[in-house]
Amino acid sequence: MSEQTPVPQATTSPADEHRRVESVEGAPRGSAFGRFMSSSAGRNVGLVVALLVLCVVGAATTGQLFVDVDNAMTILRYASVIGVVAIGMTFVVTGGGFDLSVGAIVALASIWSTTVATQTMAQDFHWIVMVFTAIAVGAGCGLVNGVLIAYGKMAPFIATLAMMAAARGLAEMISDKRTQLVDVQGFGDFFSGDFLGLPVLVWIFAVVCAVAWVLLNRTTFGRRTIAVGGNATAARLAGIAVNRHTVLLYVLVGVACGIAAVMLTARTSTGSAQHGLLYELDAIAMVVIGGTLLGGGRGTIVGTIFGVLIFSTLTNVFTLNNLDTSTQAVAKGAIIVIAVLLQQRVAARSDTS
Repeated sequence: MSEQTPVPQATTSPADEHRRVESVEGAPRGSAFGRFMSSSAGRNVGLVVALLVLCVVGAATTGQLFVDVDNAMTILRYASVIGVVAIGMTFVVTGGGFDLSVGAIVALASIWSTTVATQTMAQDFHWIVMVFTAIAVGAGCGLVNGVLIAYGKMAPFIATLAMMAAARGLAEMISDKRTQLVDVQGFGDFFSGDFLGLPVLVWIFAVVCAVAWVLLNRTTFGRRTIAVGGNATAARLAGIAVNRHTVLLYVLVGVACGIAAVMLTARTSTGSAQHGLLYELDAIAMVVIGGTLLGGGRGTIVGTIFGVLIFSTLTNVFTLNNLDTSTQAVAKGAIIVIAVLLQQRVAARSDTS
């Protein structure tokens, strides 16, 4: 009977193997520059660079027209209106949803706040009636969206698409497809004025951004929004009322649309069913460019602000170079695709590191 060949013994002890595994797991992966660019600070630096490049391109292609102070104020006024919508959209996207009806809600809120009945009440009492009306209409539309999605179990795409059609159609019915002029003098005087050298609309946007940053980063509401967007099932098991929170998110974006409607009505002195066209495209693009994950679970107010400034500057450069709206829409669509692809690449790197 032949002897069995002895099995070789391990040359390393369990303690040595444990230390080896720890050293591999703790080793930094990727370059320092790559890790920095994947962080929130790195993404913001990239956005600043992109904004500066756009400014250089604008100055080079349009000359004095772009660098003029009046043009800068025009960019800020446009950015302020769509920016408020984008801030609201940031919360919804962070919470794992999105809203295609924001532009139509802005139109409906502007129409409802400039009807003869509303303006008569505003003249008899105070122009604040118009503000409350617009915000209430926006919140009501958001409430309908939220209930349909959270409790009706409808996909956000379907629910908000239906709201987009219904709100725009209702705005046309109320206004009889006519533009409604603002006759309340105090309303235009307040919102069209300046404060410390900047338009009141810009200050409103700044206040909305500050409140939104605190809400998302320093409150339980913000932490729950991130949790719901990251994993709704885990959030529910952790004791978060996911359905109620989802409704609140859509009400929040509705309120943002109401505020934007007030700002747009003041800027144009009109209420129109055509207000807010393609706002949903612009808002989603600004949010995604800013670094908020389209699938939810991560949101950034600062990034959205940079996204708003980048997109507003880009639109201004297109306009000054006499590019038609169709070309602008194609460019914006391409930017959204590129931003999402970059997000996916960064996410893949994070998963492997």
